[in-house]
Amino acid sequence: MKRILFVLALVLVAPIHASAQAPFYQDKTIRIVAGYGAGSVDDNWTRLIARYLGKYIPGNPSFIVQNMPGAGAMIAANYVYKVAKPDGLTLGGIRSGLYFDQLVGRQQVQFDWPKFTWLGSPTQVEQLVYIRANTPYKTINDVRKATVPPKCGATGTASTGYYVGNLLEETLGAKFNTLTGYKDGPEVELAVEREEVECRGISVETLFGREPLIGWFKSGFVRILVQTGKKRDPRLSDVPTIWELMNEHKTPEAGKRLATIILAVGAFGRPYVSSPGLPPERAKILQSAFKKSLSDPDFQSQAKERRLDVAPVAGEDLATLAREVIAQPADVVERMKRLLEK
Repeated sequence: MKRILFVLALVLVAPIHASAQAPFYQDKTIRIVAGYGAGSVDDNWTRLIARYLGKYIPGNPSFIVQNMPGAGAMIAANYVYKVAKPDGLTLGGIRSGLYFDQLVGRQQVQFDWPKFTWLGSPTQVEQLVYIRANTPYKTINDVRKATVPPKCGATGTASTGYYVGNLLEETLGAKFNTLTGYKDGPEVELAVEREEVECRGISVETLFGREPLIGWFKSGFVRILVQTGKKRDPRLSDVPTIWELMNEHKTPEAGKRLATIILAVGAFGRPYVSSPGLPPERAKILQSAFKKSLSDPDFQSQAKERRLDVAPVAGEDLATLAREVIAQPADVVERMKRLLEK
């Protein structure tokens, strides 16, 4: 009788023990809230990453992507920071320039940039400004001399199209009239086609990563006015960098320092985050899975096929950079406010 009871006890205890040892993510679904529209380069990255992350997370959870575009990914960032539970089941793909909005004290900001749980970025990003070729603005100097500035489109104040245009005015005197409020990049491109706007700031990767931009560039429908990298991209060897132009036009050192802070956005690349207060062990699991996914040979092959440039930034490095960019002296913040509130 005792033997029977002992065996029965083992049978009852075994499932409890197994359950206690099961990975947290087993039988779970992780949602990635993407702060941009479907079909964009950012969305392409997110859907590719979602295919691989589960492979490197104990328990092999499933993934879904939920697009939440609007205000340059501000809506998605606020959601992940303030609404989503800090349980590691909601991740966010957000815009790297959102720290500008916190620095200048925009009321829409409901997050503290350094307090996100930083998972990593698949790439680093340089920017450019393109313009329809049928406009009178052939070079950035034409914009500097223009009495009527070209009209650019942008999704929000954290988007490339907004801050790069204002930076060019602040450092070079090249004024752009930027219209915000577009839902996503493809909607801005429709506006360019309709001649509602003439120009847009985007990443170099976006230009060479998807249509209609690939075709627009090849056909000469658009021309590139300026790029933000320290060196010219080999594919844009005839396009000047903002750094060359600042030297040419003798931009004061204060303007160059401002450009350095603003263009640090490129180091954030296309960042992925989770909510603040995530348990450290889950943060480490997600950060590790992110690194392993990006180094997966099949992932890299798929990225190349999609014209996506893999240049990873670790979550720990993004966390350090987040603290650095927010810790700015008052005079720099005031200059940023003037630049971003034009």
